Amino acid sequence: MLLGFGATGCTRVSTAPDEVVLHYAGGLFEPKKFERCILPSSGATYLGPGDTYYSYPFGQRTFDFTGSKDAESKPITVVSKDNVQMTVAGSATLTLNTDCETLRRFHERIGLKYAAYQDNGKTSDGWTRMLNFYLKQPLDRALDAASQEFEWRALFNDPNTKQRWEARVGELARQFIKETAGDEYFCQPNYAGTGDCGDIVLTIQKPEPPESLVEALAAEQAAKQQNLAQQQINAKVKTELESIKDLVKVLGPQGAVLWKAIQDGKVQVIPVPQGGNINITPSTGGNRTNR
Repeated sequence: MLLGFGATGCTRVSTAPDEVVLHYAGGLFEPKKFERCILPSSGATYLGPGDTYYSYPFGQRTFDFTGSKDAESKPITVVSKDNVQMTVAGSATLTLNTDCETLRRFHERIGLKYAAYQDNGKTSDGWTRMLNFYLKQPLDRALDAASQEFEWRALFNDPNTKQRWEARVGELARQFIKETAGDEYFCQPNYAGTGDCGDIVLTIQKPEPPESLVEALAAEQAAKQQNLAQQQINAKVKTELESIKDLVKVLGPQGAVLWKAIQDGKVQVIPVPQGGNINITPSTGGNRTNR
């Protein structure tokens, strides 16, 4: 916002593309009353002596609850259906409802109380405190209520469960946010001040259980894989034993042993033409025998 002061004591206001201003007329000797909304990218507008103005953001804003350095909040804690405490990180993308009459109601009912209007064109601490009450608290309720409908393993591991959980969170969040604020003050990210307000957009990560449960789940999965591998080994051994039994039935014990030795390459078989001679040399030494 650009400000200027004329010789008459009037204030000249020019709005940036991402702000909207509420103008209240009145001075020290007359009651203040709402005058008008000054839209984004407005040229020079003059305010009378003693008039006041309040700047609010126009366009997309986010509420970050990932716990990162610049986040507005830490991750939210929820409890699953089977009483496991989990944490959920994410963000909410929204636009303040800048329909003039709606914005005026927001300012007079909520904005003034928290000083949520912008400070020299920048988001104020009051804006963050306001979102923590009117957005985070109902979102916290929605996340917790939805999480109590599902068990922790499914929330952590099953994509289909997470999808159903996200849909349920969105449904409850819309209800609780409107109940808390009392009106549609927070709209979908592309809302431009007219038409349907729509819903805020939530981007939430899957709930994270305590590290001890994650480690226990990993150990359980490893044990299952080991057990499956052992079952496969046992099945192979069983098949081989059944095969040996069938050989014994057909060839007898000695024949089965000889067959197995031939299959394993321990006995070399040399084809001999009918009427031919071969020499056999014992492996432990001895005389050569002609046959």
